Amino acid sequence: MAKAADASIELIVGLGNPGREYDDTRHNAGVWFIEELARSGGATLQPEKKFHGLTARISLQGREVRLLFPTTFMNKSGQAVAAMANFYRIPPENILVAHDELDIPVGTARLKQGGGHGGHNGLRDIISSLGNNKNFYRLRIGIGHPGDSSKVVGYVLNKPSREDDRKIREAIDESARVMPEAMGGSWAKAVQQLHTFSA
Repeated sequence: MAKAADASIELIVGLGNPGREYDDTRHNAGVWFIEELARSGGATLQPEKKFHGLTARISLQGREVRLLFPTTFMNKSGQAVAAMANFYRIPPENILVAHDELDIPVGTARLKQGGGHGGHNGLRDIISSLGNNKNFYRLRIGIGHPGDSSKVVGYVLNKPSREDDRKIREAIDESARVMPEAMGGSWAKAVQQLHTFSA
């Protein structure tokens, strides 16, 4: 397993569901992140049939990074991730997956490497599709919790309040700002900067 300090991220995946009805829902926070990276990198996400999603390439710290939004629906995200990883021979240790996180407060985000899926269907499918390899990086974008597990599905598939939307997008902006640091060999500095941020 690569040391986090030596992070060499070649592929950043933003999880979400395709279709206009899902665009502004909490479950698409990962997509909002790669859309921000594409925008700030002067790129546009384009359909790529063989990768089952929308893709783009940007430069971060002088390194080419591929962006991917799987358009297979959340519970089949691994199909797209595995297709691109296998085609470009990108090991799991060089992949970062951005996703919504119920267990983190709105307006915050966290970076980590490895771990389980925590009940997140997108992560579950990616782990399975990568041969049960959990060593990819994650950007966990806090969306808060509805307080009752029976309300989770409706909560993630609905739009946040205007105030929560603002906070989530501010955390995403901060996450995008620390990416060059994270990829430039200063992973610990990027983590510290992001983990002390709160919208």
